[in-house]
Amino acid sequence: MKSLKELYRIGRGPSSSHTMGPNRAANLYLEKHPDAKKFQVTLFGSLAATGKGHLTDVAILDVLGKDRTEIVWKPEVTHSFHPNAMEFAVVDENGQLHDKWTVYSVGGGALAEDGESMLETPDVYPLDHLSDIARWCDERGMSYWEYVEEYEGAEIWDYLREVWHVMTDAVERGLHHEGVLPGGLNLKRKAPHYLVKAQGYSPNLQSRGLVFAYALAVSEENASGGLVVTAPTCGSSGVVPGVLYHIQHSRRFEELRILHALATAGLIGNVAKARGSISGAEAGCQAEVGVACAMAAGAANYVFGGSLAATEYAAEMGLEHHLGMTCDPVCGLVQIPCIERNAHAAARALDANIYAMLAEGVHRVSFDKTVEVMRQTGSDIPSLYRETSAGGLAKEMSILDSNFGKINL
Repeated sequence: MKSLKELYRIGRGPSSSHTMGPNRAANLYLEKHPDAKKFQVTLFGSLAATGKGHLTDVAILDVLGKDRTEIVWKPEVTHSFHPNAMEFAVVDENGQLHDKWTVYSVGGGALAEDGESMLETPDVYPLDHLSDIARWCDERGMSYWEYVEEYEGAEIWDYLREVWHVMTDAVERGLHHEGVLPGGLNLKRKAPHYLVKAQGYSPNLQSRGLVFAYALAVSEENASGGLVVTAPTCGSSGVVPGVLYHIQHSRRFEELRILHALATAGLIGNVAKARGSISGAEAGCQAEVGVACAMAAGAANYVFGGSLAATEYAAEMGLEHHLGMTCDPVCGLVQIPCIERNAHAAARALDANIYAMLAEGVHRVSFDKTVEVMRQTGSDIPSLYRETSAGGLAKEMSILDSNFGKINL
């Protein structure tokens, strides 16, 4: 498995696969052809189907230049390796294409070419099943975060500290940022209002209202193109910080314990990425919000003193009960139902933590098995439910409400 630095990426939203990935690919191509007079970039499959709502064209044009770049949209063409395919080419004075380069945005901002990962660190973890990692830890009397430190080195804490500060900044910006989100849906930001309302409730309801507010804050910052951390993606970036920010501020845990929780969550997300998928275009929203819920549940369980088995159970439950969730963004925007799903998943993560604690970690279905099922379920889900905005809520909202028709962005 790769370093956690390849899972937790710092960048601007709204989409790690549709915005961050294409932006990185454009930069790579420009480095190779800095003097080209004209470019053509063809977007295929999911990148083309929801690219305008995800600002894919903007991410590319910001690098290559609007005046010399033509974007071609081919949503009907899906490559077998991955649905998020792009082809870059230089256009000569006769209109001929040269040095074509096909690259895939495979989720979490990562790129692949012909099945090979690009711009990634070498594999640093020898194990990629959580059950094997738990056994390794148990034999040595260690925690999951100590496994991370064993193979990443002590310098990983500096990176995770930066990640945590970006996460907390996103929460706090979102809590004080009112107004309407960009994109044409005229969706009003909710985080500031949830924060105020939650403070008036009794302690139990207040706790739930606050975690909603914190997760919404980050998701709304992501939807407006703000700086966030992929956890594991931009579209699911509100779940982990929503849960951990709430825990730290309500229980006053030291920052180092939160960093250890981030390492635990990252290990869980890394297993899902290596053995399954974190791409909505490839496996639906179960691979994004479902994995984020697993990460947050495992992190919360660690913070509150859960055993290796209880932490694994919390993570398993967080993912299991999102199996089959489709990716159907209305109008291709990372807003409906994405933002609300982040808040809901944050609350479910806390519930999974409590349930796993009460069960003392005893359960039948392993996290590794659930990841395998998630991967297979993703391949079985029809493409119209995998980040194409061709089915599910995206289709029904456009039919039922004239305000949700096609939007010129």
